[in-house]
Amino acid sequence: MSSAFGDFGPLTERRRAEKARQQRRRIMIALGTVSIIIILIVMGAAAITYSGKKSEEDEGGSKGSSKGKSKGGGGGDDEDGGGGGGKADLRAVSKSIKMMCAQTDFADSCATSIGKAANASVSSPKDIIRTAVDVIGGAVDQAFDRADLIMSNDPRVKAAVADCKELFDDAKDDLNCTLKGIDGKDGLKQGFQLRVWLSAVIANMETCIDGFPDGEFRDKVKESFNNGREFTSNALALIEKASSFLSALKGSQRRLLAGEEDNGGGAADPHLALAEDGIPEWVPDGDRRVLKGGGFKNNLTPNVIVAKDGSGKFKTINEALAAMPKTYSGRYVIYVKEGVYAEYVTITKKMASVTMYGDGSRKSIVTGSKNFADGLTTFKTATFAAQGDGFMAIGMGFQNTAGAAKHQAVALLVQSDKSVFLNCWMDGFQDTLYAHSKAQFYRNCVITGTIDFVFGDAAAVFQNCVLTLRRPMDNQQNIATAQGRADGREATGFVLQKCEFNAEPALTDAKLPPIRNYLGRPWREFSRTVIMESDIPAIIDKAGYMPWNGEFALKTLYYAEYANKGPGADTAGRVAWPGYKKVISKADATKFTVDNFLHAKPWIDPTGTPVKYDFFT
Repeated sequence: MSSAFGDFGPLTERRRAEKARQQRRRIMIALGTVSIIIILIVMGAAAITYSGKKSEEDEGGSKGSSKGKSKGGGGGDDEDGGGGGGKADLRAVSKSIKMMCAQTDFADSCATSIGKAANASVSSPKDIIRTAVDVIGGAVDQAFDRADLIMSNDPRVKAAVADCKELFDDAKDDLNCTLKGIDGKDGLKQGFQLRVWLSAVIANMETCIDGFPDGEFRDKVKESFNNGREFTSNALALIEKASSFLSALKGSQRRLLAGEEDNGGGAADPHLALAEDGIPEWVPDGDRRVLKGGGFKNNLTPNVIVAKDGSGKFKTINEALAAMPKTYSGRYVIYVKEGVYAEYVTITKKMASVTMYGDGSRKSIVTGSKNFADGLTTFKTATFAAQGDGFMAIGMGFQNTAGAAKHQAVALLVQSDKSVFLNCWMDGFQDTLYAHSKAQFYRNCVITGTIDFVFGDAAAVFQNCVLTLRRPMDNQQNIATAQGRADGREATGFVLQKCEFNAEPALTDAKLPPIRNYLGRPWREFSRTVIMESDIPAIIDKAGYMPWNGEFALKTLYYAEYANKGPGADTAGRVAWPGYKKVISKADATKFTVDNFLHAKPWIDPTGTPVKYDFFT
């Protein structure tokens, strides 16, 4: 019935009254759920405003006005006569900072660092959070400067110093992105993206340290980054709290506006409904075929063609990259024809939104053999490095042929935010895929290796991928993953969904010594890995995971499994570490779906990549 006829009759009036009472109850519940967070966030701003006004009333604007021109502005000058209360304002700011910093893991360094940088013009929680990010720059700058001053004839130390210079530039870029994001129209609403950038800052600091061999230099460099790590953790915590509050408030508003026919539960958003193929139901049939991958390659029109046989414009990938225009709109598409390309390739930070597709992951292959044993840092062993944001690879192979005896040898290094790898092959032994940082999505890929062959500190989901365990040296063991989350506030972790673990024939050869095989181990203190809806074979050790070194990270890591199958999926014999959660509930596993963990619809859908945003079953 039309609402135009809904105002007549006693029955309707009673229904309206009852619905009004239900609506009021829902409002009270919603307000109750967010009231505590509102108090924590708003009291800071209220304290500043109140104290500023009170100081003007008590002091008449005469005291403090001469001190009101503190760094960054605030207070005004004497001629204006209205900027008094500088000291009182700063006291209020200090109280607000301490209140907000109490939510961090390093409350003292948070309050001290922000307090030194803040001034009376800091008038809101957002200002405090921005200052928390701003102070990271100085701490990181000092730390990298100290690394740069290290003098040594050791080639490994020299290589580490060179890495640190590059990583410092990366960290600065990520901090600038964070500050611009806070200042932008979405501000703290884009909390996940802000945390991804700040997590990358931590990854860059850790990678700088990693390059140094064990000893005095490494210890000094690590110590120099203490402030930078703590300040970044503080900013991550403040952003997480603020964005959680905004999400809760937005969710409450959405539920309250859901309409009268939801019986108090809220109507489902039609734009969030997914069909069985994992694609939103509202997507038109024509676009649905593209999202499924049907005719995907035919929809790509390359800007340039690379062909080793000379049938394209360029014979090497590097030639094609060197000829790229400095500015272009949309995606820049490079088609790499069948061939084995023995070259080291970097998609630089300036090369954003590049798509590279081949004739198949076993046909269009980029290969190299750089490795740690020959004197390089792990960071510099990559055959192919993707740095520019929005990079996408389709039907490409990335290979490092150094072999098990050469130890760390990266085939693919990924620092690209919102990057996608579809139908690709990453082939190597130890450290095959370095998922270094930021948000990444892998679909229908094959990754081969031995020790820690999927490692790094990215927020990465591997969906419908195959992880093939190869034969290492006889005195080694296989570990599929080594996630490197260094701080518990980071937005990073590895999620393996609907994946399959298998072994190459040489690994199970009865004539050779047996090799133990594990799902993962904690590279850093807060390592996070979730394996769900995947097929785990009997070749995986019953313990599932192995420690990195003694008790390191066993209490702080987060490892969990959900709805796995296969003879190796039984968790009865798994490790008993405090951080291992065994089989988690579906509600907990939901946090690690592509939609919830990567918030990836806005950047995966436009690429046409097939994806399942929730569960397969």
